[in-house]
This record gives sequence, structure tokens and C-alpha cells, in this order.
Amino acid sequence: MTDCIFCKIVAGEIPSNKVAESDHAIAFHDIAPEQPVHILVVPKSHFTDVGQLALDDFEEAGNLLKLAAQVAAEHTDGHYKLQFNTGSKAGQTVFHVHAHILSQYKKESVA
Repeated sequence: MTDCIFCKIVAGEIPSNKVAESDHAIAFHDIAPEQPVHILVVPKSHFTDVGQLALDDFEEAGNLLKLAAQVAAEHTDGHYKLQFNTGSKAGQTVFHVHAHILSQYKKESVA
């Protein structure tokens, strides 16, 4: 989709503060974080919302969840929310499925 901001981020046309990438998805910091940890995980293929993703490509949904779990393990202390907003009334503002990793607790660095 040529006008989708997440498709443009995936394509490298718009910069992001990327924290992880797999063959199927990327993860980057939200530009307007709501918690100390607020990372978005976005599939490289365009799906409007998590319902469409689950119905159309269950394997791709698993790939998205796998990267989300890896990123959460690296960036939180193990206590986090994984949130999908579906539809504008539920707070979805970008209509390219994405998971929000939200946590009050950043992983403590090992010195």
C-alpha cells in the first residue's frame, strides 16, 4: 500500500528507531510512547488488522507473535501487555496490523 506509513517504514522510506527485525516483521519504538516501554511490532506484509491477519495468514500471525515475545524479553522485566487495537473505535489509528508492547518496567541492564 503506497500511502501506509508502516509499509513505508518496512520499506525503509521513513526512518524508525528499530529495535529488532526478522524475515517477517520489524519492531521499533513508538513515536508517542504511553509507557516507559512502548514498542510496535509490525509484519512486513500488509494486513489491515489482527483479525484479517489471523484469518488470512495464521503462520504470519505466529511470526509476528514470535518477534513480539523476543522483543518483550529483551526490553521488559517480563511484565508487559501485548495489545492489538482493531478499528478506529478501539483506538486503531494506523490500519496496518501492529502489536503494542507496553510495560512500566524496562529490563535492567547487566553491567
